[in-house]
Amino acid sequence: MRIALLSYRSKPHCGGQGVYVRHLSRELVKLGHTVEVFSGPPYPDLDEGVTLTEVSSLDLYREPDPFRIPKPREFRDLVDVEEFLTMCTAGFPEPKTFSTRVAKLLADRVDDFDVVHDNQVLGYGILDIEKLGLPVVATIHHPITHDRRIDLAQATTWRQRLTLRRWYGFLRMQTKVARQIKLILTPSESSKRDAARDFGLDPARMRVILLGVDERFRPPTAPRVPGRIMAMASADAPMKGISTLLESFAKLRVERPELELVLVSKPVQGGRTEQMIDQLGLEGSVRFVHGLTDDELVDLMGSAELACVPSLYEGFSLPTAELMACATPLVVSRAGAIPEVVGEDGACADLVEPGDVGELTHAIDALLDDPERRDRMGAAGRRRVEEHFSWHAVAQATAAAYEEAIRADR
Repeated sequence: MRIALLSYRSKPHCGGQGVYVRHLSRELVKLGHTVEVFSGPPYPDLDEGVTLTEVSSLDLYREPDPFRIPKPREFRDLVDVEEFLTMCTAGFPEPKTFSTRVAKLLADRVDDFDVVHDNQVLGYGILDIEKLGLPVVATIHHPITHDRRIDLAQATTWRQRLTLRRWYGFLRMQTKVARQIKLILTPSESSKRDAARDFGLDPARMRVILLGVDERFRPPTAPRVPGRIMAMASADAPMKGISTLLESFAKLRVERPELELVLVSKPVQGGRTEQMIDQLGLEGSVRFVHGLTDDELVDLMGSAELACVPSLYEGFSLPTAELMACATPLVVSRAGAIPEVVGEDGACADLVEPGDVGELTHAIDALLDDPERRDRMGAAGRRRVEEHFSWHAVAQATAAAYEEAIRADR
């Protein structure tokens, strides 16, 4: 099959969209398919045999100058104007403007592809692509409605709530588009159930395909660093539960001053996370790292005595599975799809109530005191990944979904 894989942003080393695009496209090519990735910035790292078509934008959220003001010469057309004006009015334009741009590109290349795979863009342009006669399959990793609810619940002023409602305005579009797409993939039963409820989707049009873990994620050969705890937080957002972890870490350090917390994240300068670290007196004991290569990330995951996934919601939580592949013992929230990833029996991870500082503190404390249980937990996590989470299997199941969509279109 000739596959067009669409992703409005594909950050290479953190954030699920870029990781999904890279590994799925590689395995589809190994199965003999042709894959061309259409992505807006930041662009993905892709493997040999996968073609990248860069769908340029104004890149308004790029580092180190997010929410930047473009120079007049950067504006090329009315789509650029729309993108800029939407940002100026506190909206998030990327899904809509990317879908418009990529629909124009595909209008001239209809005969080049058998199927189009939308990686949670869900912009109006995706419906235009269907009108061109191309079958469309969409992945919904998790409904962003959860992010909106959590962010609004933690907003403290009417101005913050108004800004957040404007920022999440794109969800009205995504809901309308999702309802019209004939076949939707989700990475977990939890995500399927929540997307069906929040977007009003027919579950009969949805297929669950678990995500995979790259083979480079393996148990460490070097000793783990005593007292090191780590967490993955690709966004400085309330949904990731980092505030709960910081409060817990502060309590633990009263009796365990040697502890170190490593966060794979780039926090917003002066934002909530940095403010909490200052308020809790954790300067010097919390370290941020970002921009890691795959090998550097594997080394870091394998260096921790234990890791935490304190999220308030996850549609799958790929970092959880990657940590399990590194045989790193886990304390995780009983939220969203995380119990599906680690299993409910407690063999691979201790599950705690999301947002409960006391329960998280107790679980971490107990696990730090029990090296034998940490070893058993890490080994069980590694076995579970080997049995359930393979990118090769993901590609096979996804290709079967493409064939289903093509048959239905015919």
